[in-house]
Amino acid sequence: MKIKKNTSNSFNSTLIQDSGFYHIPALLNETIEGLSIKPDGIYVDTTFGGGGHSREILAHLGKKGKLLGFDQDEDAIKNALDDPRFIFARSNFKFLKNFLRYHQIEKIDGILADLGVSSHHFDEAERGFSFRFDGALDMRMNTQSPLTAAVVLNTYTEEQLADVFYLYGELHNSRKIAKTIVNERAKKPFNNIYPFIEALKPYFGREKKKKDMARVFQALRIEVNKEMDVLKSLLEQGLKVLNPEGRLVVLTYHSLEDRLVKNFFRSGNFEGKLEKDFYGNIQSPLKVINNKVITADKTEIARNPRARSAKLRIAEMKVSK
Repeated sequence: MKIKKNTSNSFNSTLIQDSGFYHIPALLNETIEGLSIKPDGIYVDTTFGGGGHSREILAHLGKKGKLLGFDQDEDAIKNALDDPRFIFARSNFKFLKNFLRYHQIEKIDGILADLGVSSHHFDEAERGFSFRFDGALDMRMNTQSPLTAAVVLNTYTEEQLADVFYLYGELHNSRKIAKTIVNERAKKPFNNIYPFIEALKPYFGREKKKKDMARVFQALRIEVNKEMDVLKSLLEQGLKVLNPEGRLVVLTYHSLEDRLVKNFFRSGNFEGKLEKDFYGNIQSPLKVINNKVITADKTEIARNPRARSAKLRIAEMKVSK
């Protein structure tokens, strides 16, 4: 199946007005088409945020349809939709299966996960997601969590820090960065963004400064929110709660997430290890819908620059024989 790119601006222009600029979803049209929504189906938006995707899903559902929206950020509660078909869960989507059981739902028809950090988070200095502001080193999606970026920087061992920056930021000078952090925090703990950036200046030249600093912040954010572990949990739960022909639609924004999703969709495991039957057919519980990853076109990127790094992958639960 080929997902068509919708060049119309209708969905996104409406969304900008309705969402209060909390977040403009990337590849909205392609995402909704990828879900292949049944009017009476049950769907889950695991990353509710500003409610942009959820509004569009509800627009495609009939009176008997149902949508559950997950978000652990307390700011997202303000965007909850007043619709009898919608249920909001202020929770991390790793608790998907438990929440479905609580509402006596055994199986669902589609799961959407937009794994990007919302514009709202990047633009709020006090949340600490962006190195554009001198805010607190926070980076928590769930503000009730005790683990912040400051805690990571001030308490992790040099080896642990090096692993975080290498594994989640893919920074080859991670050991030098970790050593500097440990030396500097002995003089004064890291609590705010600008002093932290200043400490790492020797490692980033002018040309690559923004790109490398973005990787540092990405690594810290992933560690603070345990993003890779949570994503793995979601994908595994998806296999247990999706109906046959149910869709799993995932938007990723960096290579670590995309590689993990690609492997899982193709093989049913995170290593990408292919198992074949006697006839050479790949044994996987999922059927990949788009073999070629879907990305935003120039028109969408011009309207929403943060869509530039978005990659959309779609898979469908196979029908048991």
